[in-house]
Amino acid sequence: MASVNFPVRPELVCPAGTPAALRSAVDAGADCVYVGFRDETNARNFPGLNFNRKELAEGIAYAHERGAKVLVAINTFPRAGAPEIWHQAVADAARLRADAAILADIGLIAHAAQAHPELRLHLSVQAAASNPDAIRFYAERFGVKRVVLPRVLTVQEIAAVNARIAPVETEVFVFGGLCVMAEGRCALSSYATGQSPNMNGVCSPAGEVRYTETSQGITSELGGFTINKFAHNEPAGYPTLCKGRFIAKDKASYLFEEPTSLNTLTMLPDLIKAGVTAFKIEGRQRGRAYVAAVVQAFRAGVDAVMDGKPLPDIDLDRITEGGKQTTGAYEKAWR
Repeated sequence: MASVNFPVRPELVCPAGTPAALRSAVDAGADCVYVGFRDETNARNFPGLNFNRKELAEGIAYAHERGAKVLVAINTFPRAGAPEIWHQAVADAARLRADAAILADIGLIAHAAQAHPELRLHLSVQAAASNPDAIRFYAERFGVKRVVLPRVLTVQEIAAVNARIAPVETEVFVFGGLCVMAEGRCALSSYATGQSPNMNGVCSPAGEVRYTETSQGITSELGGFTINKFAHNEPAGYPTLCKGRFIAKDKASYLFEEPTSLNTLTMLPDLIKAGVTAFKIEGRQRGRAYVAAVVQAFRAGVDAVMDGKPLPDIDLDRITEGGKQTTGAYEKAWR
């Protein structure tokens, strides 16, 4: 690859669901890690994940000592009339000197901008801002510095957005699971369990998941609904149960979407040329080995592109969802 003058060196924003994963991400080359508190203020509110205040303080210190940033996801929507724990989460993120808070709810964004003007604000993908007018509104009204774009835009559309929102930064997902419903809304899981990822922070909550072994194989259930049946020699998709096979017109199939991972490693040059500021890896519910492997791969990819070298040939099949990979919407109408 010939040397190219790219507009910006993008940050590599990596998931950390636990203190161990944070250290693994930083050690593997993350520019930023994003985390959540151990409550319903973040959209990965799973048992055994996330950070208490002491752990986050230690994690921020570990990252800062090694030149990395920490972003705190406070990206669920407060309960009507009871915003106190969300307000406290924002206050604690500011107090602990997080490098930014990732917010979705417009009322919480307004509160953060007024109460904590020193705290850098990023707009979560949960806010679904995908056009210049919406993005400029958040920037001009509340001082939002960066927007995480939904995974439904082509690279061409991302470039067009970036051309109209400067100096607001854009962050895009480059690896990880794909939502089968509208971006960030997870309606099927909410229907099956009565718990909303947007309100309670859980998609396919563990307490609603059941696996039953039968003579034919394994049956997976979510909220009492049969989501999939696997033969004994058949691999089971991970981790979101709503990506299951459903019977429609007497035919069982992956009606909404097959278990597939987004992988844009080969598209990094295009995304950089489109003006993307940050590359986001999905997976706060995944283990430290997953985090380390993906971060190392994308660290090598970004560095190769910026140095004008060929992209490394890295096989991530073993850690992708369903063993399949896609470039999603990004590549459509671009090449």
